[in-house]
Amino acid sequence: MKVERILFPTDFSSGAQNALPCAVDLAEHYNSKLYILHVVYDINKAVGVHVPHISSDEVYREMNDWAMEQIASCCVEEIRKLSDVEKKVVQGIPNEEILKFAADEKIDMIVMGTYGRVGIERLIFGNTAERVVRRAPCPVLTVRIPEHRR
Repeated sequence: MKVERILFPTDFSSGAQNALPCAVDLAEHYNSKLYILHVVYDINKAVGVHVPHISSDEVYREMNDWAMEQIASCCVEEIRKLSDVEKKVVQGIPNEEILKFAADEKIDMIVMGTYGRVGIERLIFGNTAERVVRRAPCPVLTVRIPEHRR
């Protein structure tokens, strides 16, 4: 299997941080480029209409600025040994943007964390990892957080 481009989508959660070592190890093993992607959730796209709020543009600007700071500083120690890493922040619906990025960048493998949500929490928040697995143009490695492995 040829793995030249690995995508690690992150929401900076414990689930994502738990998956990061797997993404880094695979990138190191295959000498691959590692893409670190964060998606700022766009509520306007999710509901399909403009959500009228005077400061919504400012809120998204602040969210993007925060995400850029987080992605610039996240994973510094873990990715230090990698020679080719690209970090990017986009705005949209997470599963859609992850799939679009994977297709556009011809990603060979996606490595992402999962929460193991159930019940009403899953209904409300959805399951980004599940949606990515179902529609990804490449293999997807999902990594559960340790307390959900039982």
